[in-house]
Amino acid sequence: METGGSPAVAVKKTTLSPKAIISQKFGTNAIYEVEEVQEPAENGCPGLAISQKRPCLYRCILQLPEISVMSGTFKKKKEAEQSAAEMAIKELGIQISTSSPTLQEAWDKLVDRIAHLFSDEFLSYLHPLSGHLRAALQREGDLYGLVPVPVMAIFDSRLSNLCKSINPKVESNPFLAIPLIMRAATRSSGLVASSEEQLWIRRQDPYPPEIMESSVSQTSGSPLSTLIEAVRIPCSLEKTVEPVTLDVSSTGYYMDVIAKKLGLTDATSVLASRTVGKASSEARLYFAAHQSYLLDMSSDPLIVNEALRFEGSLNARASYFCGQSIYGDAILASIGYTWKSKDLFYEDVTVQSYYRMLINKIPSGVYKLSREAVLTAELPLVFTTRANWRGSLPREILCMFCRQHRLSEPDFSVVSTPLKGLSESTTSHKKLQGIDSTEEEIECANGGAIATGTCESAESAVTYQCEVKIFSKCHHLIIECFPKNSFKKQNDSIQNTSLKVLSWLNAYFKDIDMPLEKLNSTANILDIRICHENFFKEFALCRSIHNVYHSETQGVKFLEPNSLSMLNTMPGQAVFSLSIEGPDSGVCPSNGSLLFISYSVSLVTEDEHTKEILESSDEFEFEIGAGAVIPHLEAVVTQLSVGQSACFKTDLAPKEFILAAAVDSARNFSLLSSESCCLEYSITLLRVTEPLEERMEQALFSPPLSKQRVEYAVQHIRQSHATTLVDFGCGSGSLLDALLNHPTSLEKVVGIDISQKSLSRAAKILHSKLSKNTDANAPFSGIKSAILYDGSITIFDSRLCEFDIGTCLEVIEHMEEDQAYLFGDVVLSSFLPKILIVSTPNYEYNVILQKANLPSQEDDPEDKTQSQSCKFRNHDHKFEWTREQFNSWATKLAAKHNYSVEFSGVGGSADSEPGFASQIAVFRRMSPLQGDVHPKDDGSACHYNVIWEWDRLTSSS
Repeated sequence: METGGSPAVAVKKTTLSPKAIISQKFGTNAIYEVEEVQEPAENGCPGLAISQKRPCLYRCILQLPEISVMSGTFKKKKEAEQSAAEMAIKELGIQISTSSPTLQEAWDKLVDRIAHLFSDEFLSYLHPLSGHLRAALQREGDLYGLVPVPVMAIFDSRLSNLCKSINPKVESNPFLAIPLIMRAATRSSGLVASSEEQLWIRRQDPYPPEIMESSVSQTSGSPLSTLIEAVRIPCSLEKTVEPVTLDVSSTGYYMDVIAKKLGLTDATSVLASRTVGKASSEARLYFAAHQSYLLDMSSDPLIVNEALRFEGSLNARASYFCGQSIYGDAILASIGYTWKSKDLFYEDVTVQSYYRMLINKIPSGVYKLSREAVLTAELPLVFTTRANWRGSLPREILCMFCRQHRLSEPDFSVVSTPLKGLSESTTSHKKLQGIDSTEEEIECANGGAIATGTCESAESAVTYQCEVKIFSKCHHLIIECFPKNSFKKQNDSIQNTSLKVLSWLNAYFKDIDMPLEKLNSTANILDIRICHENFFKEFALCRSIHNVYHSETQGVKFLEPNSLSMLNTMPGQAVFSLSIEGPDSGVCPSNGSLLFISYSVSLVTEDEHTKEILESSDEFEFEIGAGAVIPHLEAVVTQLSVGQSACFKTDLAPKEFILAAAVDSARNFSLLSSESCCLEYSITLLRVTEPLEERMEQALFSPPLSKQRVEYAVQHIRQSHATTLVDFGCGSGSLLDALLNHPTSLEKVVGIDISQKSLSRAAKILHSKLSKNTDANAPFSGIKSAILYDGSITIFDSRLCEFDIGTCLEVIEHMEEDQAYLFGDVVLSSFLPKILIVSTPNYEYNVILQKANLPSQEDDPEDKTQSQSCKFRNHDHKFEWTREQFNSWATKLAAKHNYSVEFSGVGGSADSEPGFASQIAVFRRMSPLQGDVHPKDDGSACHYNVIWEWDRLTSSS
């Protein structure tokens, strides 16, 4: 058999998945049943008395004619199915060839595959290509039964993989499969016929009548007509993208309809691209096939492939859109046959959806679409917390960007470094490529305060740095980023590094012609290294269309890229015609606040005779100071108080963003071309949620205030030589964890909180450290026992009586004030610690944290209106005391219960206004207990539940 190549040449074999192998052997006789599995929780922390939620797991049962197998449990359904298929392969003894086939073997399999595609059985399959075969049998006249070869190369993956085995260049250019399929068809021993002048193949013998009757639908009466919206992308950059309508008959072939729209005779002259947009979409670009694909069948197809070039004009917009070379005019349509049904699948593609898919190829566009706010949202400048971030997360956006540009999935490598005092042997490197972070890694590790379930964030035993590398499909390095800053949570390191890469890519797409020197300097600032040759090769098409969209609206005034980084509210600049309405409520946003606004954005002419609403939202949320909205919107909204409204105008945003938001693209494009329009924003500030306390503190203090409080407590605990400690409101165990990093005289540590979620985290942190206590020289080697209790600190429990030292850091402000007074009485009258350390926010310091104005010396000290303008640091705080109020509370408690008290704090200074940011009182018992007047641990007053307990003797045995 002639193959057009030497049979001795070895070619690369495409590796088949276990499911693909089972499909080859059994086809539709392989039945997969996936079921959810509920497994007992494993909290990884022995002794923890809190049930832990686990992610949903799946198990697959594979039914085959000969056997039935059941997989193990997996987090993803696909993994369970692949496992079941792999088990079946082993049990049946199916031999999987690992050697690469010769060129001769690859040609033989290609010929066999074509014969199978035209077999009686395949016509009845639910397969994308079988739909085309059935449609071809409804074509009329000379076109009856003719199947376009381009659709065979696109819609049958096995055929495509065999072509890649023969010519690896098919991977980058799928159209190179066409001459290979044509050549294989001529070697099919009369089973199929093909044309040397047109790109079609048909079956030689007619299908049996019973096959035709069961597979090809018979329409009685007049055929039905379906109108489907599509988009034409002209090759000429002087012409605009425009809508077209495909009129597809129930007895017709949609590829013929597309051919006529392109000015071609029939479907055999049409090529189809890969899918564009979301993975589940059938949206493709269709364009004319060039005569270069019509081969002299006596020639070597591999040689012809090398010389295959188009003589037409490259369609820069369409090529950028799908990542393939598209020549001539193209039609974007979402239509085709799928694995799910024999009926034709279709969705309308409008000019708006075209522009939405277009902006989805840049990082800011991905984020805007995920927020459904194209003209308002912006990719944030910083990743603060998962709770404050709105829209797709940075890592998700980066992965999507790589898929959109046909790059490999980003390669994430996380490096963990032990905190000071831990062994360097705990440093680890973890790769996270294409794997979702667990809930434990992603969720913010904030603990719960004793009164409400909210508390300080837990200190981690290690810090994390993340490196990200982006490769081409050929695994050539394009970009790498390894920031110097580290994070307490693994997920924070991943998200922040991803955001650095996205921010740089965003800057590149906004100014794609920036000089190389500027390109490198912006990358260096973000700790990014660019492999220039590979980068420019992968993004060559981006540069080719850079000026396309601006050329379509010559003369229109658009916002310059750099104007988005600053705001000038003076008339004639970025924002003009600003008006604010409504009384000042006094509730204003501050840096870090979460805002809720309603807004609308309209396209208006300068004479205001025409106004078209582009985008609106009844409730839109974003964080002030994170760059999560376009700058001029944030600058205006910070001038409002709750209930006020503002209206202002700006120059136009880039045209593609406007049309991505506009429903009536034709009318709005006409307005854009009028050269006399702008954008008008109308906004109302609905409400404000205060910024998180930790965010404000971290912005002003280094190290963060929460860490300074813990370090203050640790220092006093070490100096006290205490052997027993109880942490009231321990939350996630930040203080207890920090204590294990230092040598102390402590033998017993206890934590109490009402948040079981926080206690669970604390238990895991403490167990992880204490269970590794094999070194007698370890800082925590003296600890003999540790216990965590679930309970309220306003209720006495005799098991915690007379500890050497007690701590209560940033807890009491989460209670009502009367509960704070009750706590003080219960602790000092019943628990009776020798030393008690209590910290709480200094309300007077909020003016600095919130960047408000301090009262001047001329201000009336009795006038409380200025201090009342400051907000609490956390929306969960029930009160925040001034220094005078805190001193009064602590002094009265100490005198009442025979304790001395001294005052200190962290953040700020006692010698300058407004004092410490966190104020601290240290109580010391003045005389030893006499007699038996205080409750003892006799079991009569045990109101707490033991959540977790660790004992050195028990754990080591």
